[in-house]
Amino acid sequence: MTTFSVVPGSVVSGILADAHKDVLDIVTRTYLAHEQGQSVNPDSYFLRFPEKPNSRVIALPCYLGGDVDTIGMKWIASFPDNVEQGLPRASATLLLNDYATGYPLACLEAAGISAARTAASAAVAARELTRGRDDLSVAVIGAGVIARTILDYLGAAALPVSDVLVHDLDAASAGHLARHATERLGVPADTGGLAQALERDLVVFATTAATPYVPGDTPLRPGQVLLNISLRDLAPELLLRCNNVVDDVDHCLKAQTSPHLAEQLTGGRDFLTGTLGALLEGRITLDPARPTVFSPFGLGILDLAVGHHVLHAARARGGVVEIPDFIGETERW
Repeated sequence: MTTFSVVPGSVVSGILADAHKDVLDIVTRTYLAHEQGQSVNPDSYFLRFPEKPNSRVIALPCYLGGDVDTIGMKWIASFPDNVEQGLPRASATLLLNDYATGYPLACLEAAGISAARTAASAAVAARELTRGRDDLSVAVIGAGVIARTILDYLGAAALPVSDVLVHDLDAASAGHLARHATERLGVPADTGGLAQALERDLVVFATTAATPYVPGDTPLRPGQVLLNISLRDLAPELLLRCNNVVDDVDHCLKAQTSPHLAEQLTGGRDFLTGTLGALLEGRITLDPARPTVFSPFGLGILDLAVGHHVLHAARARGGVVEIPDFIGETERW
C-alpha cells in the first residue's frame, strides 16, 4: 500500500488505441451497475474563474462497486482558448483510491480516458436506439476531439453507417473530420450546413455551445436519433416533442442543459422517458412516432471504470511508473 502508480498519457493512449470493444463493454456494464445502485456518483464540482469566464475545471468524485470496487476522481480542465494556440481544449487526470483503506493507488493521465468514455457512451446509446436499422446516415455537429472519437466508437460498435456529414463553424476542422470519417469508417463523408445535418438519421452534437441554437420548431422525423452529447444545443421546446433518455436524471437536469431548461419550462420531469440503464435492461418503451434525444451529463463512474481497466492493462504491459514509499506514514503509532 505504500507504492503509488503513475500511468503517463502515452501509455494510456497506447492501451485505448486497441481497446474500443473493451471500453464499449465496460461502459455498458457500468450503466447497468449504476441503474442497480452499485455506485456512488455525487454532483460534479465546478471551479470557475472571473477573468476567464469560458474556462473551468471540474471535479467528478465517485465510487463504483462490483468488480471495480474502487474510489476515483476525475479532475478535468476545459480551456477553449487553447485551441487558438494549437493546443487541446481539455486536459485531465484521474486519481484512484483503495476502497478498503482509502489510500491513494494511482494517478492516470485522463484526457484520453474522458474522451473514450464519452464516445463509448454515445455509441452504446446509438446502438441501442437504432437497433434493427440496416443503414444510418450520420451527421456530426462540432468537429473536435470528442467528435472524432465518437466516430471511431460508432465504427467499433458496428453501427451500419452509410455516410457522414460534418458541420462546424470552422471549415478546416470540418474538412479534417470528414476525411477522418472516410478513413476510419470507409464510407463517403462530406461537410455541409446545419439544416442539412439535422435531416440525418443519427445526429451527433459535440460542440462547446453555451446556449441552444437549434430552434424548437426544427422538423424532425419519427425514429430519428439525436445524441445530445454537448447538452446545450437544443431548444427545450424541441425536447418536448421527443422521447428523452438521459444517463442520470438528477445529474442531467441542472447547469442549464437542454433537459434542465425543459424542466424549467414545464415545471416538471414528465417529458423524460427514462435512463439509458433502464433502456439497456428493457424497462422503458420508446414512442415510435417520435424522434429520440439522448442527453448524457457524463458520470464520473465511467471514467473510473475505464481508468481501472487501463491501470491493470498498463501494469500487465510494464507501462506503470511506480513511486515506492509514496505514503509517508504506514503505521498509526
